[in-house]
Amino acid sequence: MSEFTSNWWAQSKSRSQITTAAFLVLALVLGGLSYFIWASPTSPVRGAVNAAVAAVNPLAGENTTLKKSLTSATKMISTQQGKITALQKKVLTSQASTAKQLAEAQQRAVAAENALAQAKAQLSAAGSGTKTHTASGSKPGSGSVAAPITAPSKAQLLQPASRYFGMYTDQAPFNWATFDATSAKIGVQPNVVGYFSGWDETFRANAVTRAWQAGRLPLMTWESRPISAGNDTNVAPDYSLPKIIDGSFDAYLHQYAKDIVATGLPLAIRLDHEMNGVWYPWSETDGQGKSINGNSAGEYVKMWQHVHDIFQAEGANNLVMWVWSPNIVNNLPAAHKVDGYLQSLYPGDAYVDWVGLSGYLRPPYKPDNDFSFDYTFKPSLDELRSITAKPILLSEIGASETDGHKVAWINSFFQAMGKPENDDIIGFSWFNLAVTSYVEGVRATNDWRIDSRADTLSAFITGLTKPEDNFTLTPAK
Repeated sequence: MSEFTSNWWAQSKSRSQITTAAFLVLALVLGGLSYFIWASPTSPVRGAVNAAVAAVNPLAGENTTLKKSLTSATKMISTQQGKITALQKKVLTSQASTAKQLAEAQQRAVAAENALAQAKAQLSAAGSGTKTHTASGSKPGSGSVAAPITAPSKAQLLQPASRYFGMYTDQAPFNWATFDATSAKIGVQPNVVGYFSGWDETFRANAVTRAWQAGRLPLMTWESRPISAGNDTNVAPDYSLPKIIDGSFDAYLHQYAKDIVATGLPLAIRLDHEMNGVWYPWSETDGQGKSINGNSAGEYVKMWQHVHDIFQAEGANNLVMWVWSPNIVNNLPAAHKVDGYLQSLYPGDAYVDWVGLSGYLRPPYKPDNDFSFDYTFKPSLDELRSITAKPILLSEIGASETDGHKVAWINSFFQAMGKPENDDIIGFSWFNLAVTSYVEGVRATNDWRIDSRADTLSAFITGLTKPEDNFTLTPAK
């Protein structure tokens, strides 16, 4: 038994080794075949598999190509966007530089124009005895000779020997194109130029110097609100009458007055005009007992006196003619027409140099309107004359072409100028623009221009040149 067992074991061990070796050989052969079949690029099986995959998903290869193209395009777009951004920055920088250079060139051109006009004024004034002032910006002893700007004294201006004729036009006195073109059609040179300024602006000395270089009194309508504010709102809480009275604008007002003194040139200031109306933020009430812009009764006068006192402290009132200019009373709320209401808004003779009026022939027309000077102005003139004996300047007037009444109104206007009872009217300033606005809820364009029609222009020229109307004006160039 033991012998049999020993032989069997020996035979099994030998066979086991042979079997193991054979298995290893078989595994290597099978591995090689597998590699050839699945890994070799030339394997027909692999080709068949790939063909089968392509058959199942025919777009797989195309998708792979597209993905590669998209990745490449995305990189290219990103690169180009970076270049575009850099180019835009370069262009913006160049534009800013160009704009700055243009602004500087324009300033130099205006300075040259001013110097030329001053030189002409000096030559024309030589030996005439007319009072002259030196423009702001020149320094005594600096080695440069500043050409003087001719201007009468305030005393001469307050009581003119003949009447003033002024105009408001687009951009004057900063640009004379429309002003001069209209003057040429009329045939005479207006001696007043009207313009507007807001309380968000510093004093614009060039408006005054340019006006006097052209021999015209500057009439500035100074509104206590931003210059860009529209006439469709009477709310401006930052500029309420109480804020002005309590000193919120004192620093601004003191500097403004100092800047006026620095020019040495006179001007007329129409401060917060048409205060008896309901359409501006400096009006006190809406005619129904409600406050406008946080204002209260009596505060308009306090505001005016406060501003005037600051100018007095700075010496500016030696140059400024203060024009208190309400609106004609015709279309005001009933509460603003009652006796004593306009009087309650008057600052007092010590604070006013001229009284003015804003008055227009404008639609819609009431049935009793006869399109005359008296209908438009007489009720308001009667009120002014009951309040003060100050000279009267019709500081903003005009007539619309709507419905064809303009010529008749102009004829009546100049006829009234020749009447003795109106000798206290020292002149007028015409609103020479065409404007689209809402009046009593109706949107309309009113052409206020003097040359709106040939017959309108002719009537205006005839009236302005009548000797009894007392306008002594220089012929237009």
